[in-house]
Amino acid sequence: MSLQTGQRNGHGVSPFWLYGIDAVRSLEMQAIDSGVTGYELMSRAATAAVHELRARWPAARDLLVVCGGGNNGGDGYMFARLAHEAGLTPRVMASAPLNRLTGDAARAANDCVQHGVIVEAVNATRIAYADVIVDALLGIGLQHDVRADLVTLISMINESGRPVLALDVPSGLSAETGDVRGAAVRAAATVTFVALKAGLYLGAGPEYAGEVVLADLNIGSISLLKRNPPKLKVLRQADLVAGLPPRRRQAHKGDFGHVLVVGGGEGMPGAARLAGEAALRAGAGRVTAAVAIESTVAAAAGCPELMVRGLIATAATDLLQSADVLAIGPGLGRTEWGRAAFSNALHAARSRDLPIILDADALNLLAEQPRMPLPARCVLTPHPGEAARLLGCSTAEIQRDRLSALKKLQAQYSATVVLKGAGTLVSDDIPWICDRGTPVMAAPGMGDVLTGVIAALLGQGMLSAQAARLGVLWHAVAGEAAALGRDRGVLAGEVSECLSRVIAP
Repeated sequence: MSLQTGQRNGHGVSPFWLYGIDAVRSLEMQAIDSGVTGYELMSRAATAAVHELRARWPAARDLLVVCGGGNNGGDGYMFARLAHEAGLTPRVMASAPLNRLTGDAARAANDCVQHGVIVEAVNATRIAYADVIVDALLGIGLQHDVRADLVTLISMINESGRPVLALDVPSGLSAETGDVRGAAVRAAATVTFVALKAGLYLGAGPEYAGEVVLADLNIGSISLLKRNPPKLKVLRQADLVAGLPPRRRQAHKGDFGHVLVVGGGEGMPGAARLAGEAALRAGAGRVTAAVAIESTVAAAAGCPELMVRGLIATAATDLLQSADVLAIGPGLGRTEWGRAAFSNALHAARSRDLPIILDADALNLLAEQPRMPLPARCVLTPHPGEAARLLGCSTAEIQRDRLSALKKLQAQYSATVVLKGAGTLVSDDIPWICDRGTPVMAAPGMGDVLTGVIAALLGQGMLSAQAARLGVLWHAVAGEAAALGRDRGVLAGEVSECLSRVIAP
């Protein structure tokens, strides 16, 4: 099997493409139309899941397979039969009577019973006796909140303290959006079938799915993939290596752009300093931080390579005419100075057709004037709260369906959009998701570092979408390097310092 971080793959389907429910069902139907029966697909799925359980928990013998009334439950019954044949001791806890099952699920359940597997009703006291719980309760077709009796069962599974292997998707998690529909099983690992589901990576998906293992069931051919384009693509380490080739020996700093960071209002010099230093570490030829007069000394302290100028925001300056890229927003503030600096910088960018990146308070000021024209080469980097202000909705709505929010932002502002957070999204014809990074990056200044990285890549001639996705990946990988196993207490400057290390040959 081939390997990628957190994923194992079988044969045909790319492990770096994520699909929606309709595409997965289409792939299944096309396989059935080609002569593979639904029952055979169920058998392949269960075989892959048994293999994964034995590899992950080799000492496990007593298994509790929690089965629902649909095809996901059928996968569970098939799993229990195959586990029994392999010498394990599975029990099935059924949330629906066997006489209510239909089709392949009914056949799988009958075969399971005929092979001597015990099937019992839901019993809280039995859950704690399992070495591993196998979740086959609800599948990818969940379209509504989990009903009350199943919420109770899911809670019992989560509170049991036993490791859980989820089949296809953790029960209660939307396979489309990663939204928890009232309650969801927390799995140690998920074996997902046919193709990777977008919801395993979006929203709360990674938290509930654990390690994701792909079993494509030998139906993922290139021709099928072309008829079913992915919903998302996953950024890979190889993209970072390919996007940052070695520089030619004759290179000089004039080849790599002059980045101008406009921010650092009174009391907030650190944000502009972080963005500027990150741009230098990401390879910008020159970087100037244009800050409020009161912030010049603090912004310049400790980084002699960073040029710092006090910006009189009420007047255009030569700086705005000499820059190749503008990064507007780190520490900008919404004072009179911040508003004037924002307006002048945007005017200069539009008049000179400069690439720009808007972050932090530049996004908040843009939200106040959502019809303001932006330069053609523009990157927006909102976190969920800023995205909510840009779209005039709540943060909860953004998080409920992050991919839809990304597409709305892209359409409304005609810009490349980076929707930050766990599973950062980058807009494109087929959007990208970054599954790298670490909780240690939930700290002040991390967004400023990302702004500097993307600005530096724009200054080195990359198109907006390429600079955004490569910058997101580079920033995330550097964050992992800075964390060194920690999940808190790492400073944004430490991530910046790791940028060059993670691409060293």
